[in-house]
Amino acid sequence: MILDLKPKASRELPGIGGVFAVGTGIGAVSALVAIGGGSLTVPFLTWCNVRVQNAIGTSAAIGFPIAVGGSLGYIYNGWGRADLPPLSVGFVYLPALVWLVPSSMLIAPLGARLAHRLPVTTLKRIFACVLITLAAKMLWSLFA
Repeated sequence: MILDLKPKASRELPGIGGVFAVGTGIGAVSALVAIGGGSLTVPFLTWCNVRVQNAIGTSAAIGFPIAVGGSLGYIYNGWGRADLPPLSVGFVYLPALVWLVPSSMLIAPLGARLAHRLPVTTLKRIFACVLITLAAKMLWSLFA
């Protein structure tokens, strides 16, 4: 995305089975490494010749069920652990949830408007920089 490489013009989304498989894989990886599903969904969709604005919108829409599934997994896996801070439900810390949900709901429309105003090349480069930053953070925490 940072190099703005163009996929083959004939490339399109796979059939229902392919989309289901890719979606399942993206959801599983997102939950396991604690990243938003959009970090994998947007590159996949743009690789399949979906407009980047549509890819970002789709990513935002599917982010909710991915987050719910991941949260349920963190609740289940952390249930009953004594070493968690107060106000935790499993590995989900409720005060953080109370702050994140409303702030995300307020900022999301601004991000959507910005995504439709920026040139596609700029939008792809910004997204690629975010992905590189996430990858660097993950590598740093893995090896540090």
